[in-house]
Order: sequence, then structure tokens, then C-alpha cells
Amino acid sequence: MFTKVLVANRGEIACRVIRTLRRLGIASVAVYSDADGGARHVREADEAVRIGPASAAQSYLNIEAIVAACRATGAEAVHPGYGFLSENELFARALEEAGIVFVGPGVEALAVMGDKIRAKNHVSAYGVPVVPGVARPGLTDEELIREADGVGYPLLIKPSAGGGGKGMQVVESADGLAPALATARRVAAAAFGDNTLFLERLIRAPRHIEVQVLADRHGTTIHLGERECSLQRRHQKVIEEAPSPLLTAETREWIGRAACDAARSVGYTGAGTVEFLVSDERPDEFFFMEMNTRLQVEHPVTEMVTGVDLVEQQLRVAAGEELGIRQEDIRLHGHAIEARVYAEVPRKGFLPATGRVEFLREPAGELVRVDSSLLEGLEIGADYDPMLAKAVAWGEDRDQALAALDGALADYTVLGVETNIEYLRLLLADPDVQAGRLDTTLIERRLQHLEFREPHEAEFAAAALLAEHTRERDELEGPWRRDAWRLGAAAPRRVTLGTPDGGIATVQLSGQLPGAHLSVDRGVERKASFAVVGRSLELDLDGEPHAYAWAVSSDVVFLGDQGWAVALPVLDRAQRLERVRAAAQHQDREDTPEVRSPMPGTVVSIPVQPGQDVAPGQPLVSVEAMKMEHQLVAAVAGVVQLHVSVGDLVKADQVVATVIPAQD
Repeated sequence: MFTKVLVANRGEIACRVIRTLRRLGIASVAVYSDADGGARHVREADEAVRIGPASAAQSYLNIEAIVAACRATGAEAVHPGYGFLSENELFARALEEAGIVFVGPGVEALAVMGDKIRAKNHVSAYGVPVVPGVARPGLTDEELIREADGVGYPLLIKPSAGGGGKGMQVVESADGLAPALATARRVAAAAFGDNTLFLERLIRAPRHIEVQVLADRHGTTIHLGERECSLQRRHQKVIEEAPSPLLTAETREWIGRAACDAARSVGYTGAGTVEFLVSDERPDEFFFMEMNTRLQVEHPVTEMVTGVDLVEQQLRVAAGEELGIRQEDIRLHGHAIEARVYAEVPRKGFLPATGRVEFLREPAGELVRVDSSLLEGLEIGADYDPMLAKAVAWGEDRDQALAALDGALADYTVLGVETNIEYLRLLLADPDVQAGRLDTTLIERRLQHLEFREPHEAEFAAAALLAEHTRERDELEGPWRRDAWRLGAAAPRRVTLGTPDGGIATVQLSGQLPGAHLSVDRGVERKASFAVVGRSLELDLDGEPHAYAWAVSSDVVFLGDQGWAVALPVLDRAQRLERVRAAAQHQDREDTPEVRSPMPGTVVSIPVQPGQDVAPGQPLVSVEAMKMEHQLVAAVAGVVQLHVSVGDLVKADQVVATVIPAQD
């Protein structure tokens, strides 16, 4: 077994690999970019090496830098995690030439299965059914457009390299194909360093079933059952579970054998996953999609129902050991479900979110596992994938696992950066999810019907009281200490808060803390009292109890409750007037000529020219953030003025273009 292993990744997967290395007594080496100097995986590793600036292309995708880090630290092997270089044939060859073990499959398997076009053609030659499409290397946009009619619409554009749904584009008709190809190539090149694309017929309402395989170098290949990954948004998995509620024991064994055959066809070694599209109506009918030649994000659910540490098995196979388990040893016990926690804003189209983690409370318990990259004080930027953590729960059956996961998410509190935790709880409560009636389009159909919680009187009262409490504490501790006595009753105070929708809420306070009388937006006066116990706030509002986790930073009050969180900035006079003016302008004209970036990012495409006539809904600027591309469109018809260029870095709410409305 190795004595020192370098983890060529970041975030929660790097922390998870380091955990197994520590248990096995193997020294760990982390690598980090300038953006990750204070990251959790850097703190948890035995050693850490800087490999470049924030750009992934210059750090986590820099093969030379990672090989140099191995040599500098004496690491004998590299675990690539997932994403980045985990399926990169050139990386595996570079390690081999340097005498460093790649904890993954051989170069042949990477070459065949790491390229979706080659993989599809390879398994088709072995009689495995595949989705109809066009899959030849090197096809240009013009060639793909010519072939598209033969594939049929709707169709799916897929990058040949990488995974995670990045770069995949659904095209409903021929009119949308050319711009979708351009977007897919940009995203694929940025995420994987390879912009090769292919086309597949889009299969409506399928189920996404994948099978975990393990293989050693001594001829043993086994499967560890399947995972259901049908709950997806934009081809990115959100909730996964094992086993699938769809498959019978007989079908499970059949699809497992098919996955093992696919692995054997390329002499696969280590841990890998074979992914299938399965008909909901005919579970015995499947289509091969791809083989992921690496660990999957959702591997914890398999570990929880089998008791097998997949990272440990990867390390043992890479060290040349035989698998210590056989197919007959694998028993699926209970049910496990995983939810991915992202830095994003679901109510705003899942825009990536950035910020500083001001408060963190992660769930724990016998039935719960959390793989996380989070730390209090951690800055969440826009340089990498927005996934922060995974919450996983186990139960004796699916119902118990669902309840355990919902309870875990209710205990998960992240303040300072917006997350999708509330959305995950809403999704788990959906009747079809509860019943196991899943498909890859369910999330898109349900999103518009979800009711997200808005802050109300109790939250505004809590925020105002916390703001006053913090102000008084700072004054007492500062040089201008206020005396503890005053003549007559305390003067009423007004605290103005910003609301998530851009509005304002005004809280009128009278009385001395911790008790007060208050009214919100000139409503009914309430009697309030509160107590701060550590990072918990207990509020009594006219006899109604409320409890929140809280944090205050830079004149922003953060509150969390049962997986829901809100940020309520305390506004000064100028900020209040600015919000009032913006609301009046919005009311006067619903459609604004200004086009603003909703998040910080990089301008990657401008498909229009200055002075060009544009129509409502026409794309003007594309901004990439957290490895996702967002098209910013015109709200009105008119002549466009551009304020940015390709390659520019933009801030949240920055005006990137203005459309001068056409004169009637």
C-alpha cells in the first residue's frame, strides 16, 4: 500500500478522499489554487502545495504543476477525485511516465470510455443498445447541422469529454441548433479542455439508472448494485438514491451483468460507473449512455447500502491488490438517499451564489452522513462548480431514508451565502418523489409550482432587534460608551431592512432591549422580547415563539430556520432612497432597457454588434460563472449599446448592455 497520496482535486471530494487516507494511515497531499488558500481540503491534508492562480486551466487542470507537486512531496500515487483531470488520458500517461501511480483505470479504458463518442461506438459493437444519434470525432458545427435532421428533433447536444451535464444542450428545432452548438463548445472547452460534440435523439421522460462496478488487475469484476439518478436539473443530478425504486431483483442482476460486461470489454480496473437510460414502462429495456471512469459524486449512497468504502477499494486496486470481495458478498441493506447542496438561488433560475459563510451548522447522526467543503469564514467565489456539500441519509426502507434526509436538511444551516437547501426539502416533499415516480424531467415540470418561503413580520422583527442589539453592544464596547441611564422613555427608533425582492420593510421600535414594542410597516404594534443564546435567537412576539440561527456581518442580518435562510440588509438613508427610486422606476416601466449581470462572472460571448437592432428575448451577452454559462437577453426592442467585451470580468448587477427602445 502507498505511504503518501496526492489528491488532485478540491472541495468536498478532496476532503472525502483525505478522510479515507487518514483512516488507512496514508499521508495526504492537497493541491490548491490562489482562490483556495483557506479551503477546507487544504487544512485537512497533511501537506498542501500551491499549483497556480484561480483559473482551473492554470491550476487544477495543469498537468505539469500537479506532476511537479508529486515530485516535490514524494507522493507515490494520485487520486483524481471527479471532474478536472479524473478522466484525462494525457494526465494518466504523464503520471505513468513520471513513475507515479494513477488511482484509476488504465490508459486504454480512459481512451475508450473517457470519450463518449468512442465509448458509444465501442459498446454498440458489443451489442449494447445505444440511443440513436451521430457520434463521430471531429465533426464541425456545419457537419452536425447537416446530420441533425437524420437524428430528429428534439435532440441533445453532448460534449464528448467530461461529465456532470456540463455543456449539454436540448434543441427543440433546427432554428436553435447553431447557437446551442456554439454555447456547448464554449462550455465544453472551458470545463474539459475539449470542445468535441455529438448529437443524440432526446428521449422524453426517461429514468437515469447507473451501476457501480469494481474491478482489479487479476480478472475480477463485480457490481455493487444500481443508483437512481433521475432527479436532475439541466442534466445535472440533484438527488440520488440506492437502490432504484424501479428495478426488481431480477432486473438489477441483469443490468449489473451488462455493466460488468461493458467494463470487461476495455479491461477496466478500479471503480467506475456505467450509466443507462431506462424506460419507466419497460425497466428491462435500457440504452447505454456512457461509462464514467472515476468515482461518482453520488458514490456515498452505494457505500451506505453495501458497507464498502469505494475510495479504499480504488487505492487497493491501484496498489496491485486483489479485490477482497466477490459478487456473492455484495448485499444491499436498506436504502440511502443523497441531496447535493449548491451555492445557488433556486427562485432566480438557480443563478450561482457567492458570499462568505458567516454561520455553519451541519447535520449529524447515526443515519446521516455529510461530505462537505464548508467552513465558517470560507469565501465562496465564482471560479468553480457551485456544489458545496452532500447530505446523505440511510433508512431500513425508502420511506425511512426520505424522512431521515428531510430531517437532516432541516438541521442544515448555512448563513452568508445562498443555497438550495429549502428547495431540496420542497422537492423531497413532492408526492411523485415520495412515491418513487421519477424521471429526468420531473424537476423542470415542478419548479414553477414550488412555493418558496418569504420573510414576514417575525423575521423582520428579529432582524431589527438583532440590529439594535448589535449596535448597542458595539457602542458599549467602543470608545463612545453610552451611559446606562436616560431621562424619560427611550426615543422610538426606526430600522429599515432590505427585502429579498428588492423592496424595503420598516420596523418601528420603542422601549429598552431585550424587550420592546414594535410595528412592521406601520402595522399592528406588537410586544416583543428576545434572548440570544450563542448563535441562536429566541423571539417572543405577542406570545408566539420563534427561533432562528443568526449572524450579523457588514450591516446584514442573516437568519436561518429549518433549512430556510434569508439575508436582510440594514439600510441607511441613501440605500433606502435608492430602493424606493428603483421600485418607482420599475413600476413606471416593467421592461427595462438596462441589461445587468445577475452574478459575478466572465463575459464569454457577445452575439450582437453595437448599434444592432434587437428584439425582446434576443441574447446579447453570455456570462460564465461557476462553470455554467448564462445568457443575458434584451427585455425590449431597440438598438443595443454594449458596455463590456469578451473576456471582461463583471460584478453582480453590473450593466453589460443597454437597449435604446425604438421610437413609436
